[in-house]
Amino acid sequence: MTTILNPVELLKATPSDSHPVIALSEGSDPRVVAGALAAVEAELANIILIGPTAEVEAALEAVGGRVVASGLSVHDPEISELSDEFATAFYELRKHKGIDQEAARKAVKSPLVYAAMLVRCGHANGTVGGAVATTSDVVRTAIQVIGMAPDAAMVSSFFLMYPPKNAESGRAMLYSDCGLVIDPSATELAAIAGASAQSCRTLLRSEPKIAMLSFSTMGSASHAAIDKVTTATAALRAAYPELSVDGEMQFDAAFVPSVGESKAPGSQVAGQANVMIFPNLDAGNIGYKLTQRLGGYAAIGPVLQGLAQPANDLSRGCSAEDVTQMIAVTVLQSQRTDDGDKQPGLENLPNFSQQLRNLSQCSKKNPNRIHHDAPTADH
Repeated sequence: MTTILNPVELLKATPSDSHPVIALSEGSDPRVVAGALAAVEAELANIILIGPTAEVEAALEAVGGRVVASGLSVHDPEISELSDEFATAFYELRKHKGIDQEAARKAVKSPLVYAAMLVRCGHANGTVGGAVATTSDVVRTAIQVIGMAPDAAMVSSFFLMYPPKNAESGRAMLYSDCGLVIDPSATELAAIAGASAQSCRTLLRSEPKIAMLSFSTMGSASHAAIDKVTTATAALRAAYPELSVDGEMQFDAAFVPSVGESKAPGSQVAGQANVMIFPNLDAGNIGYKLTQRLGGYAAIGPVLQGLAQPANDLSRGCSAEDVTQMIAVTVLQSQRTDDGDKQPGLENLPNFSQQLRNLSQCSKKNPNRIHHDAPTADH
């Protein structure tokens, strides 16, 4: 059985000379502080804890930590020497929306905005929030401040799913979208799958085998919901013919080799899929929680994809270990960004996203796509 490495283990196994900086916007939350200390002690990253200085220091003291000059620092947006720089940059960024300079100065005192500005202005490589803030706030801030990647068709999310350590069989998988895009169109579903292929290579270090999930396998049923999945599969194949993708497919056919052989004979994906693309947020959110709670899989996420620089969301029910893992995810994403996607097989993905935009005319407003103020799944 192939050794499965979670993000922290993967980062430890692939040491780098770089010293990434990750900004945590909820620096006084005890779970965030404990997770940050673990990340610093493991030399995963240098950490900036953001919040009122007295509150952050009290949280550090409560978990037995302290500010380590070489690895951990505290930024209080109310008194930070970077506030003027950030206010000017935020004003230039948002003045087309009618924001004035006074509003910009007030905005960058928000820990979420301050953390995103650290990334945008080059003071940090990524940011993590959501232990207290809602997913909507985290995603909206990331899109407004950090912005979308130039090659991205949209912003979406995924969960990394890891089998129990004592399991005799199983594999790490990527589930998408389980937290953000409520009811994607066929072309948006293809865009989510394409971005997930890239994320699979970055975080699972595996060649993606993508199953486009439905309640039907290879035409066993007929319905408009199935048509959406088959159209998405065709769009993905047309844009990126070298990608291993199949669908529509039921989960058992995608996951269990014997079932895949029976229901989808000859498929290169059936029974061995490691990227599961769900048709909508209902299916995805329910699916990852069933896998986690009944199957005993560890779920790390929601991880965001499609942003210009890494920004990730935590569950409000997260543990300190979840925080440490998400820091590791963010570091791995930042390494991919810094390296310019120098991984084999990634060179066609920017063109792929452009093709998807052309196919779907994504510039038109789509009510099914996540918007800045839209509700998202409660994790």
